[in-house]
Amino acid sequence: MGLDLYTILQTAAEIADKEGLEAVTLATLAKKLGIRPPSLYNHIEGLHGLRKQLAVYGLKQLYSTLADAAVGRSGDDAVHTLGKAYVSFVRAHPGLYEATLQSPDPLDPEIQRAGDEIVKLTLRVLHVYKLEDETALHAVRSLRSMFHGFSSLERKGGFGLPLDRNETLRFLIDTFLVGIHQKMKKH
Repeated sequence: MGLDLYTILQTAAEIADKEGLEAVTLATLAKKLGIRPPSLYNHIEGLHGLRKQLAVYGLKQLYSTLADAAVGRSGDDAVHTLGKAYVSFVRAHPGLYEATLQSPDPLDPEIQRAGDEIVKLTLRVLHVYKLEDETALHAVRSLRSMFHGFSSLERKGGFGLPLDRNETLRFLIDTFLVGIHQKMKKH
């Protein structure tokens, strides 16, 4: 059949996005792939291994989305584009995004490397603001918190008012950037 890890992860991500991460089991995955569950063990180490690989796959997909969005942009435009790309990724892949947050072992080296790539990308985007090392990392954390918080509230129906959510996201990023520009003036 030509089954490989990439096909397994793509299919698991589809299930997660349509039915939720909890719906991703070895049985549902095998059924969707048209194979028997034991065949999955040639590519993954059980459900724990699947969850880990799905988290890595999700982080790499998120990185790719963010990197594509940031190419050729700098400064405030790049930060806005990064935010829009992050939120768009979560909107398009809610289950896969959830997998990136629920890794069985967040300290796993493969998970760490995939997450570190996103941090490095964000640091490159923020480089133009000339933030000191620790301050730059606080800024990365702040952006992640904003984008994750916004996405989580949106996914859970937390924005009940009839306002344009994309406008709210723009306002949020603009407010963050005002703070970054103030930080630059102090140094």
